[in-house]
Amino acid sequence: MLDLRFVISNIDLVKDKTAKRGYTEIDLDNLLILDKKRRETIQKVEELKKERNEKSKEIGKLKREKKDSSHLEQRVKAIKEEIEILDNKLKEIEEQINYILLRIPNLIDDSVPIGEDESANVLYKEWGAKRDFSFNPKPHWDIAEKLDIVDFERGVKLAKSRFSLYKGTGAKLERALINFMLDVQSENGYQEIIPPFLVNEKTMTGTGQLPKFEEELFKCERDNLYLIPTAEVPVTNIYADEILSEDDLPLYMTAYTPCFRREAGSHGKDVRGLIRQHQFNKVELVKIVKPEDSDEELEKLLLDAEKILQLLEIPYRVMTLCSGDLGFSAAKTYDIEVWLPGLGTYKEISSCSNFKDFQSRRANIKFRRKDTKKTEYPHTLNGSGLAVGRTFLAILENYQQEDGSVVVPEVLRKYMGGIEVIKPE
Repeated sequence: MLDLRFVISNIDLVKDKTAKRGYTEIDLDNLLILDKKRRETIQKVEELKKERNEKSKEIGKLKREKKDSSHLEQRVKAIKEEIEILDNKLKEIEEQINYILLRIPNLIDDSVPIGEDESANVLYKEWGAKRDFSFNPKPHWDIAEKLDIVDFERGVKLAKSRFSLYKGTGAKLERALINFMLDVQSENGYQEIIPPFLVNEKTMTGTGQLPKFEEELFKCERDNLYLIPTAEVPVTNIYADEILSEDDLPLYMTAYTPCFRREAGSHGKDVRGLIRQHQFNKVELVKIVKPEDSDEELEKLLLDAEKILQLLEIPYRVMTLCSGDLGFSAAKTYDIEVWLPGLGTYKEISSCSNFKDFQSRRANIKFRRKDTKKTEYPHTLNGSGLAVGRTFLAILENYQQEDGSVVVPEVLRKYMGGIEVIKPE
């Protein structure tokens, strides 16, 4: 969330940067009107309170002098009623202001390229050589079905479309990837967390999923709880409504969780296979840092996520997202896109973002400076380290053999009980 005073004082800047993200429906001019009403109402309340206090003193004086004070008492009563009306009016105005503020996206960082959609994203770097196949590489769904390690049809039978059933060596590979990713990030200095997979509305609002993306979420109506779309939500909110000390920062946390997304608006996109699922596993990286360190911490976060693919020896590229492709809460994002030879394209496997103080304001996370003793909002960052299902399919496509088998990357073999090649079961 952006600070109201900042928005009011920099309204043209906010309009410009919001428009560059494609958000044109937000009534920022109305925010100016509402803020003026808010300040006028507060001033009127303060004037009435001052008058009430003065009249109360006069009443006390008259009573001590045994004089009639009924006319003043009637005025104090009227003032009380007027203040109550104005307080209710102020509450309504502040709710309207908050409604608009919650829907304003984060301001884009000055280093973000300007563009309408992903076609304007900019290549940041590439890693690894694409393998030369002596045969036509197959897409991962064909490989998985032939090896009998993912059952797409029974996943649909158990739930609905875009749910899959991992089995046998497939389930073991998925689990191996989770443990491998957590171990690597623990070595990188991240504290492992196991958070709740269901969270409340306040927690979803803190990281920006609500109210903007409510249609993307799975909600348990009876308990008014939401299945998490990413571990970013509970992990970032661990310190909501708390004041950290400067010595606590930076905080590095990692968590494996299943993730649940409706994928609203993605009809017809990546329907086959494991790319776009309603339920998928992910290892998340979250940082809470001092504001002056967040740019450098984003670069480090990116390297930590990249390390997984480098150890697996799978080629990828990193894209700097343009303004029109940036997520609602992010000020700057790098997407890591893994090469999928079976599909002949790159697919996003991790988004590494700097949210600056956007989330910490919403979640009310603060820290206290040692020298000034003043409280500030820290910057939050997060990135996938990595999306497990997409890493799984990237292994199938990049390590496939002509006979339909799949070589297990060397770094995973100890997690697979020594299995070197996945063959039909």
